[in-house]
Amino acid sequence: MNRRGFVQAVAGTALGAALPVSGLPGSNVDPAPAIKLSVMLWTVYRDSPFEQRMEKVAEAGYHAAELVREFEKWSDDDYRRFNARKRSLGITFDATAGVWKGIADPAARDGFLADLKAFLGVAEKLECPGVIVLSGDRIENLAHQAQHDACVEALKRAAEIAARQDVTLLLENIDPEENPRYFLTSVAEGFEIVRKVDHPRVKFLYDFYHEQIAEGNLIEKLEKNIDDVGLVHIADVPGRHQPGTGEINYENIFRKLAELKYANYAAMEFEPVGDAVAALRSAREMVVHSTL
Repeated sequence: MNRRGFVQAVAGTALGAALPVSGLPGSNVDPAPAIKLSVMLWTVYRDSPFEQRMEKVAEAGYHAAELVREFEKWSDDDYRRFNARKRSLGITFDATAGVWKGIADPAARDGFLADLKAFLGVAEKLECPGVIVLSGDRIENLAHQAQHDACVEALKRAAEIAARQDVTLLLENIDPEENPRYFLTSVAEGFEIVRKVDHPRVKFLYDFYHEQIAEGNLIEKLEKNIDDVGLVHIADVPGRHQPGTGEINYENIFRKLAELKYANYAAMEFEPVGDAVAALRSAREMVVHSTL
């Protein structure tokens, strides 16, 4: 897998996302989008210092960012400094990955739950209320239904742990081209798992890029399952570049998200063609124009 391998900030998040950003240094993007937007940080300025990367997110007109491994070597002083800087930029961390054991293997369930408990301390230091979880790879010689049921049981137990810290777990799909061994390649099955868990702290991370490659039919699944969507990820196919570079009609998707009154984040998780700030601004403007 290429990148796999939100609590005080929440109230400020919704307010920040609703404000125009023309006052930010270097930003001329206005008005504010109808959908809360974020940037998955692994996709932009990977070789720059962390604070500069957050500044670029703010420059592009975004008020939230998502993390993967950026914090792994941070000291307590780093957490304090970077949290202070993100607040000064009007940014919140809305979601992060960091629990790497999968949930489809019943034999690995105790390890997953232990890792989740440990990682929730990191999420708290990040002031981050969303934690991405993965199904993990398929288990050879174990029936598909047994692995499906293992996902449900692991998330039921994990939900009780997450609820104590006001954290939401976000189960993600990954397409079989990126990882041929990954268990949860189907959005339809992911929503079925979330409905069986039936807990407000377990939602689905609908990654449009992965689902377009895996099965397609993006908008119908969005309409049918909107109440269970906790986060969406945005990138075009092919190439994982910005909306408008490929075959996905993101103008229709953004319009539908607004029509459905989607209240959670849409995170740009694309690898930019050209300058990253310009690409992020263009994606944000597409959201604005699509939802006027």
